[in-house]
Order: sequence, then structure tokens, then C-alpha cells
Amino acid sequence: MSARLACFALVALLLAGCGGASASGPTLQVYAASSLTEAFRDLEGSFEEANPGVDVALTFAGSQVLRLQIEQGAPADVFASADPEHMQRLLDAGLAVERATLASNALVVIVPLDNPAGIETFADLPKAERLVVGSDHVPVGRYTRDVLRRASGPLGSQFEADVLASVVSQENNVRQVRAKVELGEADAAIVYRTDAVASERVRMVPVPANLGVRATYPIAVVDQAGQPDLARRWLEFVLSERGQATLRRHGFVDP
Repeated sequence: MSARLACFALVALLLAGCGGASASGPTLQVYAASSLTEAFRDLEGSFEEANPGVDVALTFAGSQVLRLQIEQGAPADVFASADPEHMQRLLDAGLAVERATLASNALVVIVPLDNPAGIETFADLPKAERLVVGSDHVPVGRYTRDVLRRASGPLGSQFEADVLASVVSQENNVRQVRAKVELGEADAAIVYRTDAVASERVRMVPVPANLGVRATYPIAVVDQAGQPDLARRWLEFVLSERGQATLRRHGFVDP
């Protein structure tokens, strides 16, 4: 009899544990471009504080990777892209709705703290013997090529070719681009301003305003979102003054 009671007690404890797990709150799946990492982690804590019981699960990668995952049925509720193109593809396919512009960003050059190539201005970029950029499949890579094309007028017809000749690696997201400089594997790289601001292991060299491009970040609810109401609340939150202030603190500018 005592053994049977002990068994019943064990089963009761297991059921109680299962009941506690099922009582957990909803999870909001947010897919966001890598350059939003620090800002969205800050927003995650603020949003969860304002919505007790909600768990925000953040997934960061290149915008093109996240778009492909959503197209293949990944359980995203929200998608934030580093450029409009990947968002537009989802909108055209009916996979995203309620699009808004989240923030804007700019490109800069980064160099190691000891700056071995002596790159002090954007015009010095051909001095780099090892340059890292984003691949042309990712937003930062396309923006980079736009800037280099623009520079070929004011900085000479050979500027773009001279710079691209020193490219030793093309990465699939901006964090991988920055990491090459942080690890001393590159003399320079071109990244978003926010990625430069977030690292204490690189120096930032600005791109002249007349050459720069404005990188806009769209955000939308995924059409098949499992938590559509929470997804809309996340959009409202990041577009609110509190959310925008957090983004500005991380180096983004208003939409």
C-alpha cells in the first residue's frame, strides 16, 4: 500500500509540473536583421516588462536568410528587414501585412584600433590590402556597392575598381563583416553606423554625406503569425516614442 501511495504521489508531482509548463504565457517570434541585435534586445526587455507573461523570442540573421525562412514556413510573427527589397517580396507573396518603416541607418568604414593601413578618410580606402564587405545578396553589400559607384565621380573613375580589388571576403551578414575587423583579419570593412557604434574594438571612419546612402528598415506582421495581436503590439511599441528613443540610443535615426 505504501509503495502504491508513493507512486500516486510521484504521478501527482509530474502532473503538477506539466500543468505549470502549459500555463506559461505566449511567445512572440520576432525575426530581425542582424544590425538590429542590440536595439531589439533592449526593446525585448521593455516589451516583456510592459506585457507580463509574454516571452519575446528574437532570431537574428541576414535579411535574405530570414525572408527565405519565412517563405519556407518558419513560425515568425514579425519580420524586420534591413532593406525594403526583401520585405517587398514577402508583401508581394501575401506573406506579410501592415508594413511600416522602423528606422534608418547609414554606412561607415571601420578599421582596427591600431589602423595598420592608415585609413583616416573614406578617400583612403584603396590603401586597404584586406577589405571585407557584405555579399551582393545582403542589404549591406548592395548599399556598399551603391556607395562605391557614387564615389567613382568625385574620387576618380578608378576608385571603385581599386577598392573592390582589395576585397578578400564577402560575408552573409553585417556582423560577420564587422567580426573580421575585430579579429584583425581585415584592414577595413564597410558596415552600418550602428554596428560601429556597438563595438569597442573598431574605429569608425565616416562616409561623406554626398556619397552615403540611407538604409531604411521596414517592419511588418507576418501573414501567418501565430500571435497576430502580440505582433501588432510589438509594431506599435517599437514605433512609439519610447521604442524610437531606444533605436536612436543605438545609433539609428528616425524613419
